[in-house]
Amino acid sequence: MELNQDEIRLKTIKAKKMMLLFCLLSISMTFAGLTSAYIVSKARPDWLKDFDLPLSFTISTIIIILSSLSMWLAKKSVFKNEIKNANKWLLITFSLAIFFIFLQISGFNSIINQGYFFTGAQSTVTTSFLYVLTALHLLHLFAGLIVLIVVLANNHKEKYIKEKLGFELAVTFWHFLGGLWLYLFVFLYFFR
Repeated sequence: MELNQDEIRLKTIKAKKMMLLFCLLSISMTFAGLTSAYIVSKARPDWLKDFDLPLSFTISTIIIILSSLSMWLAKKSVFKNEIKNANKWLLITFSLAIFFIFLQISGFNSIINQGYFFTGAQSTVTTSFLYVLTALHLLHLFAGLIVLIVVLANNHKEKYIKEKLGFELAVTFWHFLGGLWLYLFVFLYFFR
């Protein structure tokens, strides 16, 4: 039994969406495990109870929300085949992501300036968890930047005029990263 082109295309779309879903579930499970370990570790006597998150983490939360909004506007433009407008929103999303990274690094510097390090005599379990959670999110954000570059290049080449699956997958991944940071920020803010 031979499959026709439409059936092959549908199976390919389903497979790619399923691969992304497994990727997102894997990332979610990693962060669920780390945040669970964080909660368990709060019972330790050396846990910092008076530690405040740097202001730059709060600002970066606003920035990541704005980047999700700009990505949504890019998606709307792509689905209307407005290539230049989509490129504009993608560039804004990319710029916001760079600003987010800058703010995260600023947050790390603020923590270091308070005398807390990832390892060593001046490290604490609290700040070590903070470093691991935020650095791991940054690693995934770098993957998101690569995705944005690919999407920008493909959109510039007008590849999304007919087939928009790649763009849809990129949007899903980007919104996931934004939601993940929002979860981490709220978690770290309220579970001290």
